[in-house]
Amino acid sequence: MKRNWIAIALLLSAASVASADDKAPRPGPEVEKLGYFVGKWKVAGEVKETPFMPGGKFTSRESCEWFTGKYVVICKGKGKGPMGPSESLGIMSYSTEEKAYLYYGVDNSPMAWSTIPRGTLVDGVWTYDDESKMGGQMVKSRYTLKILSASSYTWIWEMESKGEWVTLAEGKSKK
Repeated sequence: MKRNWIAIALLLSAASVASADDKAPRPGPEVEKLGYFVGKWKVAGEVKETPFMPGGKFTSRESCEWFTGKYVVICKGKGKGPMGPSESLGIMSYSTEEKAYLYYGVDNSPMAWSTIPRGTLVDGVWTYDDESKMGGQMVKSRYTLKILSASSYTWIWEMESKGEWVTLAEGKSKK
């Protein structure tokens, strides 16, 4: 008799979980657009010399996948550039509260961002704006990504200096 109760409890528990899954919210169309980045990417570009970093060519490979629940895309990268070997972790999501895409990234460089850039997607162009400290000063930066096809995009990272946008890095990514 005791085994029957255990079996019934397990069945009810499984039914309860299945029912909860059916009621879980589904990602909206804005979140689904992040799916563009899911896959393996080869990145190549050039970093411009600045007071914060040396200039030169770089390459990396990124692997991006949905995080559990399909609301967030996680990208891990490894590469080589003017500062030597690099590793990175990027997290992309969409805030329904802010009606903006959010990006948080870290890498093995000494630079650390104190804010989370906010982005938009308009006509195949993702634009992320940020204002954070760099070298002890507040600076505005902008990352623009232009979709070329289902498997490639170009990008540019810029910083505002004396009212003008200066290129920090630019490149192309391909699946």
